[in-house]
Amino acid sequence: MAIPIEIKLHKKSKLLEITFDDGGHFQLTCEYLRVFSPSAEVRGHAKESRKLVFFKKNVGIINIEPVGSYAVKLIFDDGHSTGLYTWEILHDLCVNHDGNWAQYLARLEAARLLREEPQ
Repeated sequence: MAIPIEIKLHKKSKLLEITFDDGGHFQLTCEYLRVFSPSAEVRGHAKESRKLVFFKKNVGIINIEPVGSYAVKLIFDDGHSTGLYTWEILHDLCVNHDGNWAQYLARLEAARLLREEPQ
């Protein structure tokens, strides 16, 4: 299992930069991390019950809290803070970003929902 050796938050660009001990280096948007939160609130209790989160294009992370030596808790500026991003989940979100994001955008389109609230 790959373990992060550096996690850096870029608040202005709303990116989380992660370097793993296997040499992997990734940048994930706060929006991506929020809509794929590992919390029960978002994931549900079965894959088919996953909640479709929308209007999160401009969400940011205000704090990162370590949880033991196995995870971080991300505190988002929309009040969401219940997901524990274990190293395994974080690595999976990184390496499967493109497929995850494409599926998310397709689900939004099918539901006629937006990433950003209309003005």
